[in-house]
Amino acid sequence: MKRVDVVYSLIYDDIQERILMVKNIKHNNWSLPGGSVEPGETLLQAAVREAKEETGLNIEIDHILSVNEALMKNDNNHALFITFKARIISGAIAIQDTETISEVKWVNLQTAGEMMPYHKNGIRYLLDKSVPYEFQGVVH
Repeated sequence: MKRVDVVYSLIYDDIQERILMVKNIKHNNWSLPGGSVEPGETLLQAAVREAKEETGLNIEIDHILSVNEALMKNDNNHALFITFKARIISGAIAIQDTETISEVKWVNLQTAGEMMPYHKNGIRYLLDKSVPYEFQGVVH
């Protein structure tokens, strides 16, 4: 199996208590904005790039909320999913990557939890957690 790192950005509107989600064309499902980390790209760079491509928004990444792992037999991938908390710093919702994303919408926490059952303790639980992330630079 090929190892694949995937990053997601949980963009949370704490005033209206809702999460920004995207509809993926390939799998006909909803997820947080995100995707595979490209060679030479840091996790943070990938999360910012994917959010911009999928939502049109410029975001700032905070800390890690969760790490999930799955063996994807159909794709022959061993996937590591890293979810960051993020906030919007500028832009307006406008899908850039129309080949993979068909819709972007805000959903309440309960609905987001139902759309992402792999976070077994729910989205509210994730929002109360934090793991620091540091890029240590290029090490020789």
